[in-house]
This record gives sequence, C-alpha cells and structure tokens, in this order.
Amino acid sequence: MCIWEWLIQVVYSLAGIFIVVTLVKLWQINSMILSDNMRAALMMALSMAAFTINDALMKVAAPNLPFFQQIVLRGVIITFGLFVLAAFWGHLGYRPSGRDRALTALRTLAEIFSTIFFLTALFSISLANLSAILQALPLTVTLAAAVFQGEHVGWRRLVAIGIGFIGVTIIIRPGMDGFNVYSLYGVAAVIGVTFRDLAARKLSKTIPSSRVALSAALGVTVMAIIGSLMTREQWVMLSLREWLLIGGASMCLIWGYVAAVAAMRLGDIGFVAPFRYTSLLVALFLGYVLLDEWPDGWTLIGAGIVIVTGLFTIYREGKNGSIIPTSVRTR
Repeated sequence: MCIWEWLIQVVYSLAGIFIVVTLVKLWQINSMILSDNMRAALMMALSMAAFTINDALMKVAAPNLPFFQQIVLRGVIITFGLFVLAAFWGHLGYRPSGRDRALTALRTLAEIFSTIFFLTALFSISLANLSAILQALPLTVTLAAAVFQGEHVGWRRLVAIGIGFIGVTIIIRPGMDGFNVYSLYGVAAVIGVTFRDLAARKLSKTIPSSRVALSAALGVTVMAIIGSLMTREQWVMLSLREWLLIGGASMCLIWGYVAAVAAMRLGDIGFVAPFRYTSLLVALFLGYVLLDEWPDGWTLIGAGIVIVTGLFTIYREGKNGSIIPTSVRTR
C-alpha cells in the first residue's frame, strides 16, 4: 500500500471516529437541553446507517438467492410495514389530487428503475464504491432541477457540480484498469433517484410521505414479481440465515424511513442534510468488517471530492433558501 493511500485511509478512519464519538455524546445529552437540530442530525445519521446496513445485508444474502426473489420477499415485508405505519398515522384515508397521483406514479417508475440498477450494481461491486457514487445525488438533483424545472443555480454551484462529476469519474475510472462496468449501473441508479426526487419536489406539501413511500414499495414489489415471471426465475427455499438477512434488511429500511422523516420534520434541512454523507463512512466500515472490501486510494479521493462539492452545494442552497429534501429510499 502506498503512503498516500495509507494517509487517505487514516483521514477517513479519523472522520468516522469523530462522528461516532459525536453521536455517542449527543445520545448521552439530556433531550431537554439537546436542540431540535442536533436531535434531527442524530436521527439522520441513524437513518443513513440503517439504509446502509440494509444494503450490506442484501449483498450478503445475494449469492444464494435469485435476484427478483430477493426483491419480492423484502418488498412484501416493507409494503406491509409501511401499510401498518400509514394506518397508525391515519394516512390511509388521504385522497390525493389527480396531479399528485400522476407525480406519485412517475416517482414510483423512477424508483423501480433505480432499484433494478442499484441492486445489480450492489451485487457486483463493493459496497463502499457504490456508496461513493451515490454521494453525487445532491449535485445531480441540483443540476436536474435547474435544467428541467428552471430553478436558478449560480456559477459557484455549477463549478462545484462540475468538480463533483470529476470526482465521480475518478471513482469509476472508465477505460482504466480499475474500471468495472457495473459502476455504470450505479451511475444509472443515481440518474433514476434524481428523477424520483424531482417528482417528489413537485408533490403537494399535504400528501403524507408514508403514502408516497407505500406506493413506491408496492410498485417495486409488483415489478419484481413480473420480472420473476418473465425471466422464469427458479425460486429457492430460504434457510433461517437467509430469512434473517432479508428480514433484517427490511426492518432497517423501514427504520431508516421513519428516522429520515423524523429528521426532516424536526430540524432545519440546511443543518440536517449534510449528515446524509455519514452513509459512506458506514459503508466503508461494513464493507471492511462484513464483506472484506476496502476501496483503493483513487476511489477514496474521488469520494472526498464528491462529498466536499456536495457539502458546498448544500451550503449554497441553504444560503439561498432553496434546499428541498430528497425523498426517502424504499429500494
């Protein structure tokens, strides 16, 4: 290992230790004196950890299960869980407008698209590499909002977006020895999530997020059933270990949803949004511990560039009062 790769790993390790210590300190502070923003930041960090644990569990289970069967089983559990939550919160009786129904349908289609490409990439490249690519999402959403929805984006953010895309190119390294074609599937997943979030940004503020997430979960599950039938996939019996992996992944995804919604409702978006990047540190840790994976130095450099430019973009959007939260994952 080169000295510069070692130094990069030390930097990421120290960043992870700092965040863990900070979260532990926040957990110990009496909630009466803990600000809403700090509690929201804690919830966002826990949400990102839950989403990443879901990814790791799905990746561990993948070698022994057919692709669509895995999605169907997890989707059934998630759909049921979200249905229970929507019923508990009294959201099942909500009747969205025709415009919101159309936007929800578009968002669900984008969710299906991103799920297929995301899971294909997840099962083929390292968890940390895929997570690093996904850190470009704030940049792509900002750019797409400017192109397709006419939102104003100043030159500083445009420069940051351009530099961030250079970081993504460093991560995937097309045409070089470290290139993996499935990295492009990760890029395709980012594109799908970007259009999913553009649709979510246009939804009425009155529509419950649980209804939107429930529609997406149901859509992904139905897609997986159709995909399994069309490909004549041969399902297999699950062992106890595999049931625990799929069930654990589903519970993590539901918990991540609840925590993300709580974070966005409790704190200021400009303060909370940067804590989404804790997912990369969790992915590095889980990839090393569970999957014996560790990205090379170029990937870590590219991820660092993407994170810095993403944080700058969030800062500028917050300064301009234009931050809108990205919608919740159900993949």
